[in-house]
Amino acid sequence: MTIVKRSIITAVCTALCVVLPLALHAIPNAGRIFSPMHVPVLLGGLLTGPFYGLIIGILTPILSNLLTGMPPAPVLPAMTAELAIFGFGAGLFLRLFPIRHDVPAVYASLIASMLLGRVVAGILNALIFQLGQYSMEIWITSYFVRSFPGIIMHIIVVPLVYFALKRGGLTER
Repeated sequence: MTIVKRSIITAVCTALCVVLPLALHAIPNAGRIFSPMHVPVLLGGLLTGPFYGLIIGILTPILSNLLTGMPPAPVLPAMTAELAIFGFGAGLFLRLFPIRHDVPAVYASLIASMLLGRVVAGILNALIFQLGQYSMEIWITSYFVRSFPGIIMHIIVVPLVYFALKRGGLTER
């Protein structure tokens, strides 16, 4: 895939990360439940690879915060770290996992990056961003229980879109 194609996909995914949350935030708590910003970051990592996935993951929460105020400033550092790992991990794992078939490789990469991003964000919250105010219970509740519908949605939607784009010739694999 050319740099131009990767750059265009990066720009589109970044724009979607600003627009999708705006659409869902009209519904109370939908942003927290469905985590709409995660979909373009994960998809961007799968499509463009770890470097551009990392860029999408870092840029999008910061840009969204500057343009819309979402995510709010107290959540921004941990969310930036989480999404950076999502984008980087999705792109890296898809290329590293020794799985020959696309469907298991995409799902394994998606799930591994989602878990790793949540673990990293939880560790950063516990050790830096919310030192002394963060617990395992808060981490599990905020990153798994409350967002469970979003996790399921991501596991369904991201591969569907990925494989639709693959049929259109927008993937390397």
